[in-house]
Amino acid sequence: MSQYAFYFDQSRCYACHACSVACKDWNGIEPGPEKWMTVYEWEDGSFPNLRAHTLAFNCGHCKNAACMQACPNHALFREEKYGAVLVDEEKCDGCRKCLGACPYGAPKFASDALGTKMSKCTMCVDRLENSDKPLCVESCPLRAFDFGTIEEMESKYGTCRQLGGMPDPGETKPNFIVKENVPKKLLVSFDSKKAVELMQQRGDLGTVFESPEDLVDQKELVRKKELKMKYSGTQELFEASRGYYG
Repeated sequence: MSQYAFYFDQSRCYACHACSVACKDWNGIEPGPEKWMTVYEWEDGSFPNLRAHTLAFNCGHCKNAACMQACPNHALFREEKYGAVLVDEEKCDGCRKCLGACPYGAPKFASDALGTKMSKCTMCVDRLENSDKPLCVESCPLRAFDFGTIEEMESKYGTCRQLGGMPDPGETKPNFIVKENVPKKLLVSFDSKKAVELMQQRGDLGTVFESPEDLVDQKELVRKKELKMKYSGTQELFEASRGYYG
């Protein structure tokens, strides 16, 4: 059996959600919280020394898939040709034990209603059969993704499988290679005193900041302080993954 894998370059992703939209469109997924490709955003630090991070993640198609082991109905299985972890919805009864076991929250549900069947990333095996790459890979405008056999991906990009903030994969051994953000560089110096002076030249609009102290270390203004990939319900996931401006 061959094993294929995804590669994600965090420094190239700016959370445009093109991959998520393309995935839903290709697979006929209705608008809402059911997103096989989910884009997460979070920040660390405090103003003016903030760093924004993104992660576009669908499924690790893990070698030791915790979801497969947790399913009491054996609804999850590994497809032999590409190594994709797939779900047989006829066997799924919506118990959600797969979601509880997966460290990445890859199993998805259209609603929180009892008995809602699970769905997930299929690795676009239908496209692979036509020698096309997964649509999330081909739809990214900044080419943050790559896809190929695990040997090819490790040869090109290394073996890193965990970004800072991601859950510990434990023994799951995901087929997901990642490159973390490049170190942040200060391109333009920040003068807080001058910034306050500029903000005070707003005429009838009034001032926004009264002193330089108002411009620094505003930790309470950071919306998402850490990466979170598992949520208590579909609505919470939907709100958390729709983007800052969605």
